[in-house]
Formats: sequence, C-alpha cells, structure tokens
Amino acid sequence: MLDHIRNIGIIAHVDAGKTTTTERILYFSGSKHKSGDVDEGNTTTDFDPLEKAKGITINSAAVTIEWGDQQITLIDTPGHVDFTAEVERSLRVLDGAVGVFCAVGGVEVQSETVWYQANKHGVPRLAYINKMDRMGADFFNCIDEMKSKLGILPAICALPAGQAGSFEGVIDLLEMKFIKRDLTDKTNVRYALVDIPEAYRAQAEEYHHLLLETASHCDDHLLELILEGKPVPTDLVRTALRKGTLEGKLTPVFCGSSKNFHGVQLLLDAVVEYLPSPSDRPPVEGTVPKTKEKALRRPDPKEPFSCLAFKTVTEPTGDLVYLRIYSGELHPKDEVFNTTSGKSERIARIFRMMGERRDSLEVAGPGEIVAVVGLKSTYTGNTLCASGSPLTLEDIRFPEPVISQAIIPDRTTDETKLADALGKLVRDDPTLKARTDPETKQLILSGMGELHLEVSVDKLMRTPGVKVTVGRPMVAYRQTIAKPVEVETRYIKQSGGRGKYAVITVRFDPLSKDDVAEWATRMEESNEKPDLNNIYFTDEIVGGVVPGEYIPSVEAGFRDACVKGAKYGFQCVDMHACLVDGKYHDVDSSQDAFRLAAVECTREAMLKAGIVLLEPIMNVVVIAPEKYQGDLAGDINRRRGEILNFSSEKGRCQIHAYIPLAELFGYTSELRNFTSGTAAFSMEPSHYAPVKEELADLRAAS
Repeated sequence: MLDHIRNIGIIAHVDAGKTTTTERILYFSGSKHKSGDVDEGNTTTDFDPLEKAKGITINSAAVTIEWGDQQITLIDTPGHVDFTAEVERSLRVLDGAVGVFCAVGGVEVQSETVWYQANKHGVPRLAYINKMDRMGADFFNCIDEMKSKLGILPAICALPAGQAGSFEGVIDLLEMKFIKRDLTDKTNVRYALVDIPEAYRAQAEEYHHLLLETASHCDDHLLELILEGKPVPTDLVRTALRKGTLEGKLTPVFCGSSKNFHGVQLLLDAVVEYLPSPSDRPPVEGTVPKTKEKALRRPDPKEPFSCLAFKTVTEPTGDLVYLRIYSGELHPKDEVFNTTSGKSERIARIFRMMGERRDSLEVAGPGEIVAVVGLKSTYTGNTLCASGSPLTLEDIRFPEPVISQAIIPDRTTDETKLADALGKLVRDDPTLKARTDPETKQLILSGMGELHLEVSVDKLMRTPGVKVTVGRPMVAYRQTIAKPVEVETRYIKQSGGRGKYAVITVRFDPLSKDDVAEWATRMEESNEKPDLNNIYFTDEIVGGVVPGEYIPSVEAGFRDACVKGAKYGFQCVDMHACLVDGKYHDVDSSQDAFRLAAVECTREAMLKAGIVLLEPIMNVVVIAPEKYQGDLAGDINRRRGEILNFSSEKGRCQIHAYIPLAELFGYTSELRNFTSGTAAFSMEPSHYAPVKEELADLRAAS
C-alpha cells in the first residue's frame, strides 16, 4: 500500500544530532536491539572507517524501518558543507524530510543551506529541535531564528518541559499531555502520557492556542470553530497540519533530546501523520527521448517501470546502484533500458538497505528506495525504464568544485590501477573532478573543500596497489621579457660530413595591453585567430639573406622556446619577435639548423633583456555579514590582494577584489573558519600581473 510508505531524509548542520536521532529511530522501531553511539563509532549509518574515525557523516546512508503498519525508508545525510552532493542527490528522490536543529546553535549556516536545497526540490518538512538538555539550550530563540532565517511559519506541536539543566521531558501540545519516561526502564522504551506538570501548564495552554491558530490557516472549518469558541477535535487539527505541511504553508516543530531518548517516538508519529506518502506527491515528469514530448509516471505498479539512479558505490564485485522507483515494479533478472546511455541492463539482485546490511527482495514497487547489483553502465542521474516505454527523468545537478590539490603517485603505484581507482572515485562522487594539468603535468583532484579532498584521497589510498601523496597544485605562472632587445645568433656546427649553418638577427619586444589589442585587431582583419598567449612573429628580410623556405623554421624555433621559456621554465606570453637579418650556407644550411638557431636566440634574448615573471590574478567576490568587513579587508591585503569596491545591503557586505591565485589555496577553509561558516566567495581568472622582484625566485621555485 503506497499510503503506508514514507521516504524521508534527515538534514541538518554538522553536529546537530542527525545520526544519533537516526540511531534512536532504529532502536525504537525494533530494528536494533542496542542503540549505537557516534562517539563509540558503532552507528548503523556511519559504517565507513573514516566516518567512525572522525565521528561525522560523510556518505548518505539508507535504512528502512517499520513503525506500526508504516514502512519508513530514512536517509541520513552529511551535515558538512563539503559533502553537499550527498544532500542534493538524496533530496532529489525523497518525499519528505526532517530538519534537525541544535537547541544551542539554533539555525546554523549549513542548516540554512540544506533547508533551501529542500525548498528547491519542493520537499515537505518537519523541524526537530534536538539537544534540549544541553547547557545553553534555547527552544524559543531557535523558533525565532527559524522564522527570520528560513522564512517558515512554525506550527509548534511539542514544547520542552524546562531547558538545559532543568529539562524534564516533552509536552505533546496536540494531546496536551506530558510524555513521562519510565526512568526505571533500562531499555528506555516505556513511557506514559500524564497530566502536564503545574509549572508548565500555563505556557502549554498558551502554545496550544497558538498551534490551533496556526493550523487554522489551512482549514476554514477549524477557523470557524475557534472563532465560535467551540471545542476543536484533535483529528481535525492533525488533518489541517498535514494539509499545511504538504502544501508548504507551515512546518510542524517538535523537540527533544535524542541522546537521552526524549521526543523521538513523538517525532516518528509525526513523520507518519504529516509527511507525504508517494501517492501524496505529484506524478514524476520526464521526456520521451525521441520526440522530446513530456510524459508523466504515476506511482502505480501497473504503469510502465521507471526509476532514477541517484547514487553509485563501487565494490570489488561490481557497482551497488541506489534507485528510487517512481512507477511499475522491478524484479531480479528483469531487463531494463537506460535512456541516458542508450544501453539495456539486467538486474541481478535487489536489496533493501540497512546501513551496511542488505536484505534481498523479490520485488520492489513504486515509491520504494532500493539498491541493485548487476548494472554495468548506470551512473548517478541515469534513468532506467521499461524498454517499450522509454522515458528520461530530469538529471541531478551538482555544484562545481571550488578547490584543487595535486596528487603525486608513489613510485610503487601501478598507473593503471590509479587511473581505474580515480575513475571510479569521480564516478561515485559527481562533485569530484580529476585532470592532468597540460602545463605542469600534475594530476589535479578538485572538490568542494579540503575535508572533501582529504576523504577522497583516503578512499583512493584504500585501493590495493595505489599509494599517493598530496601537495598544492603548481601555479601556472607566465614570463615575458623586461625590455626590447636585439640578438644575433650564429649556429654553426661542423663534425664531418654535412654541417649545420644558420645565422639570424632577431629583434624582441614585450607587448603592452595596447600592443596586444592592436595585434588582436590586426589578426581579426586578416581573418586569423589571435594567439592565446599573445606570441607573434614577423620578418623584415630583404634580398633573400634568409631564404623563404627557412623563415617558417625560425618562427617554429621561436615558438618552441616560448613554451618552456628561460630560467623559470614557464610559458612565455606577450612577446613579438621580428627576424631582421641573417646568413645561410648553400650546403650546410637546413630548416632544422634555422629552427635550433631560433631556440637559442630566444633564450639568449630573455636572459639579456631580463625576465618578468607573471602570476595569474583572480577576480574574487566575497559575501559575508557586515561585522566581518574589516577582517575580510585585512585578510585580502595580507594575500597581496587589491580591493576594487565594497557594497553593503541588508546586513551583508560584498567585497570585490583581485587576488593572486597563489594566495588563494586554503582560502575556502580559512574563510569558513574566521567567519564561522557565514561567508561565501566566488572566483574566476582575470589577468596576469608581474610578481614583485623579491618574490619572483621564491614563487617560481614553489
């Protein structure tokens, strides 16, 4: 029965208590005989060795429980901003979510991020204020921050009886009862609904009326009963709250202390009461591959099969692919069609996941989230469907990486194994990118943050035969000559037989911005493309002192020398070379001789004229709360940056600056640290600028 299925995610800022809340849900549902603990590293969803070591969630993990006659599939997502892809792909396939908030920290930065991610996907939510027993807990401040930062209308369904050191338990505002735990029960399961303690009765009455008023926004009959002063049935309030939650008009709010077993059972009841089943969600929309016409799939087992692959996990025996089924049914040995790759696939086995444990299934229907093995060419974002009814669902979009790091293979590393391991790593995590820098020849891994890269390298190192070290990527500096210079080079070699003879005189000029613009115009007028590095060659040869067939060889030698430059070994830019004179020999001259003469001439010219080392400058925009404006400006100056302008609006400032790329490694993490994660920045290449003389040798050697 579709009405008895719930697919929900647990979303929050890091350390709000998502994984602990998940553990208590598993325990209360009877799925575990002993509740795990993050500090002890024995939780069901954090089973990766690095998750246990760091005590954080890195990978989203699925578990399925029974609560009464309801089947709840729950995905515990990471709270760290570096692993935002795990949240993004989970929200794409979930029907509802529970936002967990720390009663001390309130609405923290990543809480906002994931909440707005859920808004983008139209996912109905409940809010759960955790850690009510912690020193500094403030339920009402958390509610105020939800209103101001998240823009929600909170429907407060539970009230804490005391806070911090005086926290006694949770008051159910619908039933107007205090949930009293049996402190003698070592299993922490037994509780009783009793009268609200006198100390909290007046406050409970106040918030009960506020709850009715909030629910009345979604039900006219309820509003009439309140205005007429008549009794309001509890079932009518629940119906109104469910309607408001599904329509996104309000957010039911609950509270508790998951670590101490308070409030989780009430939260589970609320998941069933207020969050949608697959049948409550609109039909999924896709397109027919050939005609591009829109098509709908309803959550009906009789409809043609369709599902979305939202996660892949590489395993030694083959890929484990997570699927969200939208229509039809799936059986082991079924053949399905991947409309993204255009290939047919065969399902080997189907599993219901319980963290690391997996239970085999003989059939999976609409609304279910399962994992399958046997697929050869199915990756994150791919659509699988019935061969006779092709459909392509909307792909999952991920943010671009913001930070990079060099990966240096150990001598013992098998290059084939490294390439294979990197390919699988990037495939499993769409926010990772791997490439070889064409200039530095370094293997560069890019991701969402330094922790993200650290975790990715750890996964890479677990591959047998792969051993790497990490370092900062080398900045792609450039160089040019400091002043005009004219150089004569005599390339004469005689070693018996035919020799090599080439004499050339070349004038070299550095190009200013105006010169570069002039060259670009000139090339455009002659229907040629301007050189990307602004390296240009001409000749003023008269009288055939250098035969025409040798002049292209001189240009080739000049360009070859510009690739590696002189002294520092970086690409040359903004240079013009003009061949003005030369000599040749009827027998010993050749194209190769003139090319080698030009290479030698160019290098000699650079050393004679002096070298200007150029570094890439990035166009950077930083947005942060106004109170950090002074700190940000000081930090930019420390990084040799040039602040172009400031602006401020609604309590947030924006700083536009030019900053050398060499000074931006680690900036993502440093910025998060000193602004408590409240700042964001973007950067893109702008131009090259000279490095100060005292930094030139140091920068080039780094």
